[in-house]
Amino acid sequence: MKISLANSYVTDNSNECESGCFFVLTKSNAKFKESAQSNGAKIISVDECKKLLGIDENIKIIGITGTNGKTTTAWAIYETLMQLGYKSALSGTCGAFLHSKRIDAKSLTTSPVLQTLEYLKQANEFGCKYFVMEVSSHAIDQDRVEGLKFAIKIFTNLTQDHLDYHKSMQEYAKVKSKFLSDDSLKLINIDDEGGIEFNPINSYTYSLKKDSDFASLKYDLKDGIKALMKTPKGEFELASSLQGEFNLYNLTAAIGAILLLEDVKIPSLKEAIYKFKGVAGRMEVVSQKPLVIVDFAHTPDGMQKVLNALRHLNLIVIFGAGGDRDRTKRPKMGKIAQQYAKISIVTSDNPRSEEPETIIDEICAGMNMNNTVVLESDRKKAIKLGLDLLDKDDTLVILGKGDEDYQEINGVKHHFSDKETVLELLKI
Repeated sequence: MKISLANSYVTDNSNECESGCFFVLTKSNAKFKESAQSNGAKIISVDECKKLLGIDENIKIIGITGTNGKTTTAWAIYETLMQLGYKSALSGTCGAFLHSKRIDAKSLTTSPVLQTLEYLKQANEFGCKYFVMEVSSHAIDQDRVEGLKFAIKIFTNLTQDHLDYHKSMQEYAKVKSKFLSDDSLKLINIDDEGGIEFNPINSYTYSLKKDSDFASLKYDLKDGIKALMKTPKGEFELASSLQGEFNLYNLTAAIGAILLLEDVKIPSLKEAIYKFKGVAGRMEVVSQKPLVIVDFAHTPDGMQKVLNALRHLNLIVIFGAGGDRDRTKRPKMGKIAQQYAKISIVTSDNPRSEEPETIIDEICAGMNMNNTVVLESDRKKAIKLGLDLLDKDDTLVILGKGDEDYQEINGVKHHFSDKETVLELLKI
């Protein structure tokens, strides 16, 4: 990509280089350095690029990493900071936002470093104090966050995902640990048993089950979230309309991060966090009658947490699994769905280059195949079937895609939205 300057531009692509331009050198494009130079580019570092773009070193970058919870934690921090009066920006799974205005559509969870610098440039020009970003394991491994100085790094959890890329949980944990190995300010979920290691210097902890710096040890999840949190700045009475223990973890992390970064009064923070109503596609209620919930959960742990939070309801669950990704999680997802659901409808997710029926068969390998399991590879038909099967007191839960508005089939992204499909079928 290119970022325009007054009389030139900066790029991370050697093919775009010409005399007088700047080529920002990263570990991922280092092999193209000579090509960029031969095309007439001046080679600069990420730090030099930040200065060239006029990015203020005082803008505070908040990075959230972990298998699950990155998006909700990032949004909780971002929206709460804005409620408290701090201009803020965000980059992650849902896209890039500048103080509530979307400036870029969603793509990668963590953008290449030059794209992130472009977002930081816009945030800096707008006067933002904070830039909140999701940091994926792929981005850490591919050095997409190199040269960025984080005001705080947050670790949410480590559960099975991305083993098509990392090959083992040990390798996955090693990559996450790399991000947490420096002496920057850190906030770590110590209830997690994912095997990550972190530098104890400047590290704070949060938990629901152990004593920690930010501990929500007493809580009630029957109707939203009510919790009494211990913090270094005193007790915090948390109240939220969000559902489930996993969201209590997300909010605990958000509150902890803000209290570590700002001298904010607890009553003001309590009011601001209460106003946060969640993220599109994350436990999103798209219909009240019948009750239909859409969520992005696409890992065994993610499914477990969502369905456990809804276990007091009669559930019909629709789900699938992505193609060309970790195949070992598929039967585990099937087993978890059947554990909680009155009826499990197994369908297609983003099959990519795989046959949907093959993915469904691998999911079903973890299930007891009886009349509580229904197979329908057409996702729209599966959603219609789920709606038709609902009794008066049932809840339909559609998992895997959240707010995605496409299905990827054989390299082509076709428009498809679970939420839009539900509203269309219900004629809402």
